[in-house]
Amino acid sequence: MPTVPAERLIDIAKGLLIAAGASEEEAAIVARYNIGANLVGHDSHGIILIPQYIERIKAGHIMPQAPWTIVEESPTTTVIDGNWGFGYAVTDRAMRHTIAKAKTQNVAAATVYRQSHIGRLASYPLLAAAEGMIAMITADSGRSPKHVAPFGGAKARLGTNPICFAVPSHLEGPLVFDMATSAAAAGKINVATARGEPVPSGWLIDAEGRPSTDPRVLKQGGALLPLGGTEGYKGTGLAAIVEILSGLLTGLGFGVEPTGRHNDGCFIAVFNVAAFRKLETFKQEVTAFAQYLKATPPAEGFSEVFYPGEIEFRKEQQRRREGVPIEDATWNKLRDLAQGYGIADRLGF
Repeated sequence: MPTVPAERLIDIAKGLLIAAGASEEEAAIVARYNIGANLVGHDSHGIILIPQYIERIKAGHIMPQAPWTIVEESPTTTVIDGNWGFGYAVTDRAMRHTIAKAKTQNVAAATVYRQSHIGRLASYPLLAAAEGMIAMITADSGRSPKHVAPFGGAKARLGTNPICFAVPSHLEGPLVFDMATSAAAAGKINVATARGEPVPSGWLIDAEGRPSTDPRVLKQGGALLPLGGTEGYKGTGLAAIVEILSGLLTGLGFGVEPTGRHNDGCFIAVFNVAAFRKLETFKQEVTAFAQYLKATPPAEGFSEVFYPGEIEFRKEQQRRREGVPIEDATWNKLRDLAQGYGIADRLGF
């Protein structure tokens, strides 16, 4: 696998998206967030997705340069129609709009619907944490094809339905918790498929409902399992709440529509810490709390205890120094797209 500097990957992603019809502004937002996922080690949400986004543009499922429309608004709430635009750009703007409301109203929330994939959730609450606020976001794929079987089920009925929180602190890296409510994100299955690697047991069942470690079964009628293994009813419960907030509250609905169009919906909430505590005191206490967790003696088989988000922060430091490994299958797709658009030389292929 080639190892590529992050800035070059950003240039490649941005160049390909512009060639596919994106504006420079939205291509820059998508590329920054997309490669940001690679940097923190979540390759499932990184540049491996750019060819997929371009396929969706060609199919008319993503509308470059789509308008951003406020459908309903109050002093503390906003309902946003993304008009099938790039989810990264739609949700970036939605989070910034909600942060601005929370600065004056202390608590603010928004729902967003009719947008494409929004990538790694942590990117958005981190914007609020940088402003001294606690933020959460949930996401659901509306009536897009499903990948997750509910606990005890043999067929997919749910999305991976992630949820994320970010909290301001004085820690070296941000305190952020970002998780799928399935045993793994569907993108991790795609990465394993591209790399020809098995996945851990407990992640997948095949089309007959039998456990499997072959990532290819997901696209052959199989399904991801909910978070929790033998306690998977907990993951199913979390997934159901995320679907209600991001699918039903937004108006996207549930189930699968015939077009298969990916239509992320999300629910955003932002809380101004200063309305509850002095911000500086809160940040100091969050920092002390994280350090208290890290001071726990490690259990057998572990070298240390991490606070939420610390592993990703360390991975980002490493990959900024050493570059991002890209599987050959993805690199070849990127090169072929660049050649097809006549920009391979400019992008360094």
